[in-house]
Parts: sequence; structure tokens; C-alpha cells
Amino acid sequence: MKTQLAFFACIALVACSAADDGPDIDELAEEYLFLELSMGRHDTAHVDAYFGPEAFRAAAQAQAMSLEDVRLASGDLARRLAAVDTGGDEMLRMRVDGLIARLQALDTRIAINLEEYPDFDAESLALFGSQAPDYDAGHFQAILDEVDALLPGDGPLAGRVEAFNDRFVIPPDRMDAVFKAALDECRRRTLEHVELPDNESFTIEYVNDKPWTGYNWYQGNARSLIQLNTDFPMYISKAVDLGCHEGYPGHHTFNALLEKNLVEDQGWIEYALYPLFSPQSLIAEGSGNYGIDLAFPGEERMAFEKEVLFPLAGLDAGDADLYYEVFALIERLDYADNEAARDYLNGNMTREDAAAWINRYELERADKSLQRTRFFDAYRSYVINYNHGKALVADYVERGDAGTDERWARFEKMLSSPMQPGDLL
Repeated sequence: MKTQLAFFACIALVACSAADDGPDIDELAEEYLFLELSMGRHDTAHVDAYFGPEAFRAAAQAQAMSLEDVRLASGDLARRLAAVDTGGDEMLRMRVDGLIARLQALDTRIAINLEEYPDFDAESLALFGSQAPDYDAGHFQAILDEVDALLPGDGPLAGRVEAFNDRFVIPPDRMDAVFKAALDECRRRTLEHVELPDNESFTIEYVNDKPWTGYNWYQGNARSLIQLNTDFPMYISKAVDLGCHEGYPGHHTFNALLEKNLVEDQGWIEYALYPLFSPQSLIAEGSGNYGIDLAFPGEERMAFEKEVLFPLAGLDAGDADLYYEVFALIERLDYADNEAARDYLNGNMTREDAAAWINRYELERADKSLQRTRFFDAYRSYVINYNHGKALVADYVERGDAGTDERWARFEKMLSSPMQPGDLL
């Protein structure tokens, strides 16, 4: 099978050279691409974006490799990549390390598809290059006590928070105007610091029945489709959150920069494919969440939302200050998501237990808490990328008390290079 794959990769996909001075890294990258696309036949969530040559995808479909064949070929390719002499070339070393890390993640995702489930923390380390810290209920309870002091009253705290937040729901008929205004401002602020391709653009769609709130589907050629799930009430704070995270300086910006700097300028074809279950996602989600604070530092976000988005949504900004105070505390509960996912996927919680934990310790709506367990089913340990990823990105960008310009420079470098999670430390 290995000989067949090597022959297929060289003859059917590339003009294979007969060089005798070791493996050609570009040819190894093309073999890698073929394996990821072959995996995509079995796992529809695995390939998040692909904008490379269609011949590769067609060849993967025609070859129809089994999961076991993909796993064997992945191990063989990883061994050949490990033998590449980088000769002190730092960019080449990063490229090789990145390919090997992606192959390790591919192997782990194959195991999951074969129902060989690793422990949650081992899985996240193998897939995303890191594992999140553990927090007990006491950690979250201390934060809940602060929220309780802000919103005193009878009944469960989650119910009180839901009733308060319901005063800040964007009406459905105003949602498009609010989100477009938020995205425009996120874009304007990002372009003050980051140069993007002149042809970059995005389209917004509103969808239903998804396990997520927002999603960026990168199309290539600096274009994105941003989908927003309207199954549940959309709070005013989500406009900037999703505008930055899915758009600027988040996923759309990240993918456009990788395409320009690595695929077009460097010719690294492996970056024409984004494997969702790979270390790239920790940086993607971490930068998407950190980018909100980077684009709207201090009280600038609150001022923009109160002056622009509240009127567009037809909402009263009278209690906005309290809303933001509660919102800031609830953000600190985000790691409770990891604890629910860890115990649920490790078999220590039922679905109902996990939903109850999310409802209690993340103060999420009961119906949305149950929806969150659907996310765990589909994406498993991916949850660490949002909170733990943000913490790692923040530490890298802000290290040494960096000022605004330096933070943006580090952020852009991170989004334009083959950095791995370990490079953030």
C-alpha cells in the first residue's frame, strides 16, 4: 500500500523529481495533503477549508483509502519527514515540525473515528498541542457569588441571569443591521494595524439547527462565508464577539494571511487545507477570542456598543453598565465548559449531568446547555481552544508589558507564520 501511495502521489498528483539528495519537502507536503483529503471522505468535519488544486481532492475520492490505510501511510510519511535535514533553516524546521504535528493529530482523529477514544487531556494534547488546566467547582462558585451579589433575588442564579440578559436580545428584524455594523467596525480597527489582501471579503448567512453560535467557512482567495446560528436569542454583546472572532482580526483575517504569506508567497501547499482537528485550531480559536480585546481595548468596546449597536438594535442602554459588569464575570466562567466536556467525554458525567453543570457553573440557558453537549459530541476536546487558547495567545502577545503597536505586530506575526502552540510559550 505504501508503494502504491508513493507512486500515486508522485505520478497522479505532482511532477515527481528524481533527486538523489533526500526527500523533497514540497512532494512530502503534497502527500500529506492527499492523506488529509482522504481522511475527509470518512470524517466530514475534519477538513474545515480547502482551496488547493481540485485534482488532489478528485484523486483522494478516486483512491478511496480506508482509515487504516490512511493511518499506515501517515506513520510512514511522518518517519520520512523526521528524516529531513533542515540544515539550520528555521522556517524549514517549523514547516517540518508543523507537518509532523498535523500528522499526529490526523492519527488521533483516525483513532477517534475507529472508536479508539483517548482520555480527554491526552486527546487535546495530541490534537491541539496543549491541554487545559483543571478547575474544581469551588473556583467557579467564587465567581458565581460575585454575580449573585450584582443580581440578587429569588430562584436559581442562572434563571435570574437569563431574565436580565433577555433585556439585551437583538430583535430578529434588526440582527442583520447590527451584525454588519459590528463587522464593519471590527474590520476598520483591524485594518489600522494589519494589511490584508485588497480583494478580501465576506458574506453573512443566518442558519438554524447547529451545535455552534457562529462559524467561518473560509473559501480561499481571501473570501469567507460567516454563518450565524439563530436558534437561540442573540445578545447585543455577541455582535462584536462574533464580528471579531469570525471576521476581523479573527478567523477570516487568520486564513487570509496564511493564504497570502504561506501558500502564495512561500508555496507551502499544505496550508491550502485547514484540518479542524489540528494544532492550528488552538491558535485560530485563541486568536479569534483574544482579537476581541485587541481590537476593542479598555472601555472602547462598551462605548461603541452603547453609541452605535444599542440604537441599531432598538435597545435601552440605561442598564448597560451593569450588563457589562455581569458579562465580564460570566466570561471568567468559560473554563467550566472544559470541565463539563472532560467529565462527559471521559464517561464521568451523563449528558444531563453535563448540561446541568453548564447551566449552573456557566450560567447558560437550560436549553442552550443541552445544545452545548451536542458540541461535545461533534468536536470533543476542541473546547479547550477557545479559553485555554486565548490564554496562551494573550500571554504571547502581551509578554513583557508590550504596548499597542507591539501587540498588533506579534499578533500579525502569529497569524502569518507556521507557529505551533509550543511556540507561544
